[in-house]
Order: sequence, then C-alpha cells, then structure tokens
Amino acid sequence: MAAYVIVEITIHDPKDYKEYKKLTPAAVEAYDGRFVVRVGQTEILESDWQPERIVVLEFPTVDRAKEWWNSDIYAQAKLIRQRSAKTRMIVVQGAS
Repeated sequence: MAAYVIVEITIHDPKDYKEYKKLTPAAVEAYDGRFVVRVGQTEILESDWQPERIVVLEFPTVDRAKEWWNSDIYAQAKLIRQRSAKTRMIVVQGAS
C-alpha cells in the first residue's frame, strides 16, 4: 500500500538548500519514490497555517519510505537539509 512522506520546510540558507535539491531526486528514485508535490502554491482553507514550502513524496510502502530516509544515499542530502532548513516530516500510509 502506498505511503506518503509529507514535509513542511522553512529554509534558512537558500544557497546551501540548493545543494540539497540537487542530491535528493536520485535518492528518492533509488527507493522507488516520486515527488507528488514540490513547492506548489498553497491556499489556506482552515486555521492560520502558512507553510513556506511543502513537499509530498510517494513510496510503494511505509517500509520503503523509511529505508529511503535511513539510507546511505540520502544521508548527505539529509545533513544539508537539516543544517539549512527547519523541517517537519511525517510518513503516512495511504488509503486502502
């Protein structure tokens, strides 16, 4: 069953974050993932939530998403993201 990694990102160092964006697609693809939403303009429907950047990734399973997140191929990119941005990230199983 598909799984989705949902990410809210506030970028503090745009120059450094550009390097993250270069490294990430290959790591996602290596674990059978794909980008569903990248950047996308947001519109508030409820509350006062105003995310700067939203990313949604789709993986075949929750386990595959976790393998990607814990992988050596993603490790360098993850470090760059963690130092250049504040991130909230969850994985959720899709509907059956």
